Amino acid sequence: MTRFEAVDPNVDLPALERRMLAFWKEARVFERSLEQRRGAPAWVFYEGPPTANGRPGIHHAESRTFKDLYPRYRTMTGHFVARKAGWDCHGLPVELEVEKEIGTRTKRDIEAFGIAEFNQRCRESVTRYVGDWEDMTERLGFWIDLSQAYRTMDPHYVESVWWSLKQLHRRGLLFEADKSVAYCPRCGTALSDHEVALGYATVTDPSVFAKFEITEAPDPALVGSSLLAWTTTPWTLPSNLGLAVDPEETYVRVIVDGQDVIVAKNLRTRVLSEEGRVKQTFQGRLLTQGRGTKYRPLYENVNANTHRVIAAGDFVSMEEGTGIIHVAPGFGSEDLEMGRREGWPTYRPIDDDGRFTDETPVEFVRGLFVKDADPKIIADLEARGLLLKAETYEHTYPLCWRCDTPLLYMARTSWYIRTTARKDRLLKVNESVNWYPEHIKHGRYGDWLENNVDWALSRERYWGTPLPVWRCARKHVTVVGSLHELSQLAGQDVDDVDPHRPVIDEVTLPCPECGEEARRVPEVIDTWYDSGAMPDAQWGYHPELGRGGGEFERSFPADFISEGIDQTRGWFYSLMAESTLLFDQTSYRNCVVLGLLLDKDGRKMSKRLGNVIDPLEVMDRYGADALRWFFVAAGSPWSARRVSMEAVEDGVRRVLLTLWNTFSFLVLYANANDLDPSSADVPAAQRPALDRWILSRLHGAVTAAREGLDGYDATAAARAVAGLVDDLSNWYVRRARARFWNAAGESDPIDVAAAHRTLYECLTTLARLLAPITPFVAEALWRTLAAGRDGAPDSVHLADYP
Repeated sequence: MTRFEAVDPNVDLPALERRMLAFWKEARVFERSLEQRRGAPAWVFYEGPPTANGRPGIHHAESRTFKDLYPRYRTMTGHFVARKAGWDCHGLPVELEVEKEIGTRTKRDIEAFGIAEFNQRCRESVTRYVGDWEDMTERLGFWIDLSQAYRTMDPHYVESVWWSLKQLHRRGLLFEADKSVAYCPRCGTALSDHEVALGYATVTDPSVFAKFEITEAPDPALVGSSLLAWTTTPWTLPSNLGLAVDPEETYVRVIVDGQDVIVAKNLRTRVLSEEGRVKQTFQGRLLTQGRGTKYRPLYENVNANTHRVIAAGDFVSMEEGTGIIHVAPGFGSEDLEMGRREGWPTYRPIDDDGRFTDETPVEFVRGLFVKDADPKIIADLEARGLLLKAETYEHTYPLCWRCDTPLLYMARTSWYIRTTARKDRLLKVNESVNWYPEHIKHGRYGDWLENNVDWALSRERYWGTPLPVWRCARKHVTVVGSLHELSQLAGQDVDDVDPHRPVIDEVTLPCPECGEEARRVPEVIDTWYDSGAMPDAQWGYHPELGRGGGEFERSFPADFISEGIDQTRGWFYSLMAESTLLFDQTSYRNCVVLGLLLDKDGRKMSKRLGNVIDPLEVMDRYGADALRWFFVAAGSPWSARRVSMEAVEDGVRRVLLTLWNTFSFLVLYANANDLDPSSADVPAAQRPALDRWILSRLHGAVTAAREGLDGYDATAAARAVAGLVDDLSNWYVRRARARFWNAAGESDPIDVAAAHRTLYECLTTLARLLAPITPFVAEALWRTLAAGRDGAPDSVHLADYP
């Protein structure tokens, strides 16, 4: 026989993996696995594009493990699985890194630095750590084609995005409007709702109860009393234009501590420190009858039938506050809606940096950042007797998901995608997707779709896909779908220009409607739209240019995607929203949602806390298979999990080393007995009960593993395999050990052959079962035991799944 290569029982897993990596590269195993299945039924996987302007973290290793596991499995079950890599190149994450490097703090600083140079730095930044990502990807054993990776900043990708936006405009789904948006004063741009959802934190804000003295009322007895309104944003009080009440609720006029105030009856005891004396009880509608109730503004600002009480039952809460809402139409969507209904102006004396302008009549806050103005406004109201009380209030509030600056809800002009017009279709499309875990469908994600709002698309920034909208002085809009179309409209060849700012801003065209010069609007688009466009844009898809159609049709929709739970309102949403609006269907059929990774103490990992684990350090110490095994087997992948070196080591000891010792045992005794177990022909029915039992366990594990992986439950598959490894080592080998030794020729040779054959079948089957999960150890077992025997391929990753 051909003896097995000797196996060191004291295996060095990282060293072993480096040998397997060298073999894969030399033998082109990944490429051959694709070539072998070409023409087979396609199973489509989409790679969610990471941004390579920072080094990869442990959470990236987690998602890449699952994004490798399922495609490997589907390849071994007879499918052709193309694996195209991608890079997300645009957006605030990139800009903020460059700003740190050049020391800019505001958009004015960037423009002084120069948009051209700034964007060039951004372009360089997004490729800076590609090498680190490629190293981690290779070391982890993630098979993906990096040589043909799509990049969201490449011209063909940008043109595909432009094409899609032109389609949305044609269908009336791309529009410009004044709306209240979540605005980051540090980044100087609005954020979309799904971006806002990424940055909530618990904060402590002022809790202010201000008094608005009534000067005119339907009931003269109310004149001189003060309407009591509550706010956690005192900085919006200089912009107050009205107060809102619920006309169907009961309000009371109370004398307390010598003050005459009006609050909702249901909130009286919660607001007032003493019960006081109720002087009058009435319905809220009394305050809005006739000419309505007017009050003296805290700060004189706009006189346009303002500073009066209005009815707004839909917006008035009886759960907190006073039952009387302070209305500042420039800040907050409900305020804007109420102000529009009353015909009030959108008064917003705040600049793009979140600082008060000279437009505000309150001189002592001019030039101050709004949050810095809070204590000064509170002190001023108290000095003038207009403050009932000021406390603090702990609540969740959105911070910018990239720079942690508190967001301001401000009325601004922005471009939107009318996703609300397709809400019902989005809900129906979601029903066709299999979510893992299942509760995401109607829970976290379904709730998000139910409360869908129009997508705030435009960003007042620099490094991003330019919004392809040209507008003339008469406000005529032209949406351009490609550089080729732009060349025709502009009367000059711009097919090869860089479709980014500032070069694209310099291209003007005669307005098709009136002939006047049209210039591109200055905004770029939400980078999440870029990443959501990848199903078509990765191919440069553009029907009007005859580009990428075949590739797109063959790879749409995806059978499988996977990312962390934070992408529920990020990439998962942008993918589905765009494909539904453009192609009337989902862009993915199965979605595996991964939970957060925590440190060993249960804290979220962050550089600030110093508890981040470097995935390369883990792999250098224990091996990539150890890390992969932890991600797959150590608890449900869609739950938050604690990661530590100790937890990874535990998987090595309990499963990988146990398996290796059993493998080493077989090789040692097969070589000592000069016996080839691959050719030992002992029918299973003629083997002892112990052999038949472990083979039964093997077949049960195969069934459980296939069912698990078919149902996107890799953890169930891994645990079935782990149970088999335990039984194989701690029961079968222990009880059959004596049957493996026949050096003196005294044992029954058929029984010895049966034992060797049984263990061989178990180990070679285990190699194939483990190949998608722990590809390195599986390869080592296969290369030693099976490769080249009875026509077996030289790699387990070219074999069929059991």
